Order: sequence, then structure tokens, then C-alpha cells
Amino acid sequence: MVALSVPPVGAARAADTARGGALYEARCGACHSLDAHRVGPMHRGVFGRRAGSAPGYEYSPALKGADMVWDAATLDAWLKNPETLVPGQRMGYSVADAIDRDDLVAFLRQASTR
Repeated sequence: MVALSVPPVGAARAADTARGGALYEARCGACHSLDAHRVGPMHRGVFGRRAGSAPGYEYSPALKGADMVWDAATLDAWLKNPETLVPGQRMGYSVADAIDRDDLVAFLRQASTR
């Protein structure tokens, strides 16, 4: 009898930071960079940073006034629907797939610690 390495139904999936990095380059890289502001703000160090506060980036008044700190939950909500989280913000992109969001958030968490 051969045992298969298949997680049980309903088992938690570990986020894939490498896949998240590839998604970041493909989906976010046109407007964002880890280390430089572009159309959107830089992302290195985003975990634990107050929303709308990366030095040297001109945020929308809505995001500047948002009273939140970026963590896994706020980044997931942001990526799912930025306008729902912060009405009046300027990002016109969302990530519908929860697995994609998990991997992107894991990548951003890892990038924040390097």
C-alpha cells in the first residue's frame, strides 16, 4: 500500500512566498516596487507600517486619513477590495482569489523583514 501526500479535506494551506513573489512581479510590479515609489508606494517594510505613511509618497487623502496598520488581515482586505476597505483611495486593482492574496501577503511579510 502506498501512502499519498494529500492534505486532508479542510486542512489549512501554507502560503507560498515564492509564488507570492511571482504574483507580485506579474500583477503589482507595473505600479509598485519593494524599494522605490512608482505609481504606488514602495512595499518593503509594509508590515507594521501605518497606512498612508511611507515617507516620500503622496497618498490620497482617504489613505492618509485611514486609521489602520498593515498586517495580514488588513492587506488581505485591501487586496480583496481596496475601495471597500478605504473609500476614496486611488488603487484600481483587486485580487479576487483568496489563495493568490494569501501568497501575496506572505511575500510582503517576508519582504518586510529583509
